[in-house]
Amino acid sequence: MVFAPNPLSLSVPEPAFESWLRDSGYLEILDQRTTDLHRLSTTTKPSEVAAGSATTSISPDGVFFVSQFFSRIWTLLSLFTFNPFSKLATDDFSGDTPSWTIAFFGSSESYSFPSSPSQARLRVHENVKRFARNYASLFVLFFACSLYQLPIALIGLISCLALWDVFKFSGDRWGLDRYPFMRQTLIRIAQCATAVILFISNVQLAVFCAFGVSYAAMILHASFRKLTPAKQTAVRGGRRNTARR
Repeated sequence: MVFAPNPLSLSVPEPAFESWLRDSGYLEILDQRTTDLHRLSTTTKPSEVAAGSATTSISPDGVFFVSQFFSRIWTLLSLFTFNPFSKLATDDFSGDTPSWTIAFFGSSESYSFPSSPSQARLRVHENVKRFARNYASLFVLFFACSLYQLPIALIGLISCLALWDVFKFSGDRWGLDRYPFMRQTLIRIAQCATAVILFISNVQLAVFCAFGVSYAAMILHASFRKLTPAKQTAVRGGRRNTARR
């Protein structure tokens, strides 16, 4: 939101006000305010061409749209210059999974192009924390699709799981706990066999494809998804449940 000037209000510098919004947890207000300020700045078009310019020179509108184009390209490239998991914690995976329809996807009004690299970074860091469980589910889904497209990798992964299951069953039956040296030797042999099977069956290729696709989907969704109040989804869900009753 854009605050109208008030002569009775205190004059607060812009960086200090944005820092207060960030520290107070009003990230959705900071995100919307950045978008509104960028919209106001883009509505101001360049002035007329200076007198005496050549007829073949680029028009101000052309310069304006070219600058906007390169600005958006730079914003997209900046998404790969920082670590999106820097503020992610283990507690972000312990909560409930946000709703896929209301919270994660939302409506068409829930998305907008980030106006600057700083706004894109703010959205990515916050959305990765909010939708960590959703992004993890997407990785599992893409990994399952990769294994479906690479049946040899699926066979290799199942073989490795079966190998360790047989090792555990045999160790309990033969009492390998009483022979620690032999047990450690068999574990090292099983680890080498697992590495060879995974490498031959190209399981690493399936993991790489799943990680690449899920990472790209996460970056694009997190950067274009507007920030909303954390309790907004819960309030909407509670209203719908009440209406159904």
